Amino acid sequence: MMKMNVYDNNRNFTSVKYKHMNHINKIEHLGIAVKDLDTANKLYEKLLGVAPYKKEVVESEAVTTSFFQVGESKIELLASTDENGPIGKFITKKGEGIHHIAFDVSDIKQELKRLKDEGFQLINEEPKRGADNKLVAFIHPKSSNGVLIELCQEISK
Repeated sequence: MMKMNVYDNNRNFTSVKYKHMNHINKIEHLGIAVKDLDTANKLYEKLLGVAPYKKEVVESEAVTTSFFQVGESKIELLASTDENGPIGKFITKKGEGIHHIAFDVSDIKQELKRLKDEGFQLINEEPKRGADNKLVAFIHPKSSNGVLIELCQEISK
């Protein structure tokens, strides 16, 4: 058991016991599936008051992405480049909306092993190159209360 100081509900520091050291550092971004990236970019520019800092095509996932930075938080908009790709299928089945929550990790391979050992169903046994200079891997929603979880690790420069 490890102890870590965290904020309680009243915003006071308190000590919490953890089974193991937390390998998830923070929420890295929220991924939102959209039908039209240009239209969605304009909407989020109005909402957030900032323009996207990056637009990128990830051919292996048949998606074009744009990223917005708001404080320490990021939003990734995802538009399909192929209706048979993951985002195209998601939009056909569920419509536009939140697609995934991404967590920043320090060692993605170690975290995948730990989560598999904990009983999580992995979509990716090995990390792959994703958008925004990250290695990524996904946890199946069946093992995380219906939420698609993405693990992200910054690729060293």
